[in-house]
Amino acid sequence: MGTIVRGSGFVVGEHTVKNEQLARVMDTSDDWIRERSGIEQRYYVKDGTTTSDLGVRAARLAMEQAGVGAGDIDYVVFATMTPDYQFPGCGVLLQSKLGLGNIPTLDIRQQCTGFIYGLQVADALLRAGAAKRLLLVGAEVHSGYMPWKDHGIVFGTSDATVTDEERAFNTKYRDRTVLFGDAGGAVVLERTDEDRGLLAVKLHSDGSYAEKLYVPSGFAWRPYVTEAMVREGRHIPEMDGRQVFRMAVTKMPEIVHEILAANGLSIDDVSLLIAHQANLRINESVQKTLGLPDSRVYNNIQKYGNTTAATIPIAYDECRRAGRVKPGDLVCFVGLGAGFHWGAALLRE
Repeated sequence: MGTIVRGSGFVVGEHTVKNEQLARVMDTSDDWIRERSGIEQRYYVKDGTTTSDLGVRAARLAMEQAGVGAGDIDYVVFATMTPDYQFPGCGVLLQSKLGLGNIPTLDIRQQCTGFIYGLQVADALLRAGAAKRLLLVGAEVHSGYMPWKDHGIVFGTSDATVTDEERAFNTKYRDRTVLFGDAGGAVVLERTDEDRGLLAVKLHSDGSYAEKLYVPSGFAWRPYVTEAMVREGRHIPEMDGRQVFRMAVTKMPEIVHEILAANGLSIDDVSLLIAHQANLRINESVQKTLGLPDSRVYNNIQKYGNTTAATIPIAYDECRRAGRVKPGDLVCFVGLGAGFHWGAALLRE
């Protein structure tokens, strides 16, 4: 028996934002962004669209592909670091919007590895009989972290301009803000008697690196948000980019080999590697270390940017719909992110 993906789907924010558009609010350029990240564009939501809204839209597509309705889902696991509210989490909001009834919902916060952690949680719930058919969602609205006051300037829907002072403030954060986009991905998971599905998940965490990638505000302060914090930009993620890069290019190949060895497999058995889409330069380094050709690796950060918990389900759905994964193929998911958390999963199609 195994846990299989019965359906998948994803959605993005309503506004396409190309690199050149970000130059309207800070000192950057298409060349500067592409050279450092490989990103060409990303999507931002329109005002009023929330993380749970994106999760609902993606879930509907996954449920449609799976051929199931609201009454067929008996558990929700929702991974995000950008919830609609401080509390409650997005799981119960999605449950209500989809009309799923009073089924249990669970919210997890493992940032860029949220979907991989979610796979292990979902598999455990299904194996234990706590659920028969589960909805796993990863969604983010990162545009809320952006320091500029008027998104319409970036969208091209506003005639306003930023002041020199605002441009300088926005430019302080360009190494992070150019990376992120808004999107949601979802899968319908269920147990099967078939000899395929999720083979294994391997996870690690190291909290000694927590402040290398974090938001420096919250309940460690009293009150947890102040006007001064906003003026100082403490609602915007801080990142030690060099440390994140070093950890990612080291730990991601390591854990791929670790999970393969633990299951009597090798890198030669992997049909397709789908890594978290944080930075194309990271993924290119991981690919080189693992010795994989382009035909066995999938990247789409160029189109969507880093969508955190949504990157892996988006890439996986694109590969399923395009025929990049076929029955019998071994797919390996891998990622590293804030925490630091990192992990890998093996799925037999």
